[in-house]
Amino acid sequence: MLNLERLRTLDAVARHGSVGGAADNLHVTTSAVSQQLAKLEREAGQPLLAKNGRGVRLTDAGRLLAEHAARILSQVQVAQADLEAQRGRVVGELRIAGFATAARGLFPAALTALRADHPQLAVRSDELEAEDSVRGVLLGDLDLAVVLDWYNKPLPLPEGLAKRSILDDLADVAMPVGHRLAGRSAVDLEEFASDEWVTWPEGEFCHEWLMFTLRGKGVEPRIGHVAREHATQLALVSAGLGVSVAPRLGRGPVPEGVRVVPVRGAMRRHVYAVWRVDADRRPSIRAAVEALASAGLDVAG
Repeated sequence: MLNLERLRTLDAVARHGSVGGAADNLHVTTSAVSQQLAKLEREAGQPLLAKNGRGVRLTDAGRLLAEHAARILSQVQVAQADLEAQRGRVVGELRIAGFATAARGLFPAALTALRADHPQLAVRSDELEAEDSVRGVLLGDLDLAVVLDWYNKPLPLPEGLAKRSILDDLADVAMPVGHRLAGRSAVDLEEFASDEWVTWPEGEFCHEWLMFTLRGKGVEPRIGHVAREHATQLALVSAGLGVSVAPRLGRGPVPEGVRVVPVRGAMRRHVYAVWRVDADRRPSIRAAVEALASAGLDVAG
């Protein structure tokens, strides 16, 4: 009989690509992972791992069993969700992640409400970029993620995920108070063709969106400075070093020396929660989504 926890260990190795990655995910030592896999090999009656340089790779038998393990563990999640739904109680642990401004603008209110309404639910939150959060939900490292896309550039979502809209977040252009357009009530992005931009790091979804959007308007972006945090971006704008996109969610007070101006036609980010379909009936996920949606309504005003 194949042991479920050993199948979980094999699944973690397959998903994370290494014994070390599996150990980190399972919160155990690499030695414990190796021992579990050795026992599973004896149960399976054939090698599941082979050396690959300084690491390991799955054998054909290992890949075959890992595919079965993923399906078995998915069914276990469905069973757990059904049991939770039958009890109808919001208990246990919930792992949630969100991008920076969602963690700042939504999580404090939502998680405080969850703690007050469901004291037996332990929520663990993290700040992650949208793509990393989606990957975490798919891998089973997260139960729920708050992600975003833009009005003109959707974030591709893999099959097997459910989602619910939390809010639409307007974004403005932030510029120094002495900028030639700072006195306007609305602007067009094309009007910043000669300006340097303060933007997110290359490869992040919002950076790629800005490049896509400006080029779609016939503007080749001039990137002057890069900063991951919106507060840092606005500080650079305040110093007169460029202009930036300034979403309203989690923005906080605008520093002196900065003027934010709406864009004609409105730039919007769609913010939504995602979770695995096989966990759809878990009361804890339903409660968390409702708390996030309520926080989103308060933010949207």
